[in-house]
Amino acid sequence: MSRKRKTILADIIVVAIALFVFGLPLYFLVINSFKTDKEARLLNISWPDKFQIAENFKQAFANQDYLIIRAFFNSVIITAFSVVGLIIVCSMAGYTIQRRNDKPVKIINAVVLAGLMIPPSILPTIWIMQSVGIYKTIPGMVIVEIALGIPFTTMLFRGYMGTVPREIEEAAMIDGCGKLRIFASIIFPLLKPITSTVTILSAINVFNDFVNPLYFLPGTKNATIQLTLYNFMGKFSNKYNLLFADIILITVPILLLFIFFNKKIVDGMAAGSVKG
Repeated sequence: MSRKRKTILADIIVVAIALFVFGLPLYFLVINSFKTDKEARLLNISWPDKFQIAENFKQAFANQDYLIIRAFFNSVIITAFSVVGLIIVCSMAGYTIQRRNDKPVKIINAVVLAGLMIPPSILPTIWIMQSVGIYKTIPGMVIVEIALGIPFTTMLFRGYMGTVPREIEEAAMIDGCGKLRIFASIIFPLLKPITSTVTILSAINVFNDFVNPLYFLPGTKNATIQLTLYNFMGKFSNKYNLLFADIILITVPILLLFIFFNKKIVDGMAAGSVKG
């Protein structure tokens, strides 16, 4: 067998494995969202005897006075403000850490790296949020999402800053620009590739977050899109067909976002890996 045919065969095998690993769970979700409650309880991938597509999605959408609409709005608000906050804070932090090499910055860099490894403490965080009056509030949830996203996002911006020539800043300083103006007017516009990457990755992460809103934003009024999954899972009854329909409704928006912008994710992270 020629080398070209071996390469093609290897590509086909890899694609087939990827389709099986990622396609089968998606097929499982979709096919069970089309079934009746009785058939969905079997939790298999068999073709439904009776299709109940419109009814399932309508019930999932209308459940608890259209709670999914309020939850979607809450998730969008939290995601939007969290992403903006992460971009502002982490772009400045990444710029400072990459450009300076003194002892205070080294300590800050060590703290940021530690944030990638140390898990968040839930009870102390809740106590602090209650003390300042932001527990069970959307602004409090935004602050938590920003805090948890700072380590990884800062490292992305820091890595990309290594590709920006220092000569640009030196020329701006000679022209009389201050540090804040240099960053806002010259450096930040050059960070568009990594900013796009951060925007998409952070949006997907925050929008899909289930655990943090469960702890820090409890209550039906504050429900996020992921917490609507609890609507169909109870102590005495589980509606699996509506649960799967709800998962599809939740997954589609963020899946489309990832499909359309995945090239920007790869480009931004690849550009940041050239020089650290």
